[in-house]
Amino acid sequence: MKLLPPRRAGRRFVLGATVLLWQLSATAQAVEPISLGLAIAGAAASALTGIISYPKLYCYFAHCCLHKPGARSGTVLQEGLDDRLFGQHLAKKVIVKSLTGFLNNPKPKKPLALSLHGWTGTGKNFASRIIVESLFEGGLNSKFVHQFVSTLHFPHQQNISQYKDQLQMWIRGNVSSCPRSVFIFDEMDKMHAGLIDSIKPFLDYYEELDGVSYRKAIFIFLSNAGAEKITEVALDFWRRGKRREELSLRDLDLTLSVFNNKNSGFWHSSLIDKHLIDYFVPFLPLEYKHVKMCIRVELESRGYEVDEDIVTQVADEMTYFPKEERIYSDKGCKTVCTKLDFYL
Repeated sequence: MKLLPPRRAGRRFVLGATVLLWQLSATAQAVEPISLGLAIAGAAASALTGIISYPKLYCYFAHCCLHKPGARSGTVLQEGLDDRLFGQHLAKKVIVKSLTGFLNNPKPKKPLALSLHGWTGTGKNFASRIIVESLFEGGLNSKFVHQFVSTLHFPHQQNISQYKDQLQMWIRGNVSSCPRSVFIFDEMDKMHAGLIDSIKPFLDYYEELDGVSYRKAIFIFLSNAGAEKITEVALDFWRRGKRREELSLRDLDLTLSVFNNKNSGFWHSSLIDKHLIDYFVPFLPLEYKHVKMCIRVELESRGYEVDEDIVTQVADEMTYFPKEERIYSDKGCKTVCTKLDFYL
């Protein structure tokens, strides 16, 4: 983490403590060693107390559980989504409004639970990364952000009971350390419903559980469940000559689609029927023009000037569906990086 200059008040205090220690050292010959040691220890303790009394000053030197400046305004989040997430007007709107509303609520009744749905490569992981980067220094590498992948962290169904205990202990321990912790669960459609239910107590409207409040935590779930419904509605809009941006959340009833999908992971879990998911966030399939946007950003991120010939060649290599219309990229922008390597 970048070391920032302390605020003026804290700087005066630390400087005062330094001067005091110097003065004590200057008179060391006239003071008994034990007395000098006690005096220095007292001055050091006083200085430490002063530093701790300025929590923001202390956090310049330690990784604290504080959101980045400006996180509540949503400006950084909005800019990050606008610059790096393409073709997702609905997702952007829901994410920014839900997150800023939650952060500006001094006494939330429950943790924020966002469930992101759509085909692979449409930007779900990218959006979750942008969210945590807007909240904490280090983003996904922050010790207050915790990411789980179902097939990696919970691979064996016969170990569900063990996974439940470990997951609950992990959430409890980290929220105890930082009430504003963020938990990201990827591949929710591959997670056992029983394991999903073990998260339920932490998402409910409890003031405290065993002395710990979870109301300021954020839970983000990523899933392919509901992708068929999203694509069906988007394709129908296109065929009727409507603009993609005319799609609204009312056109996408994801709750029913996710709940009735036996392969969704959420099926038979209590998170949906107990209304503990605050927002179902749809990610639309990406069109040819969106793929080209992803390629341009990737080129710039590698330090290259944008070459439109290369952009077109990479975009043309992608496969699209339906077969007749070839409107949507079947992998979104997921393979852009590897395909671009061939041309660079």
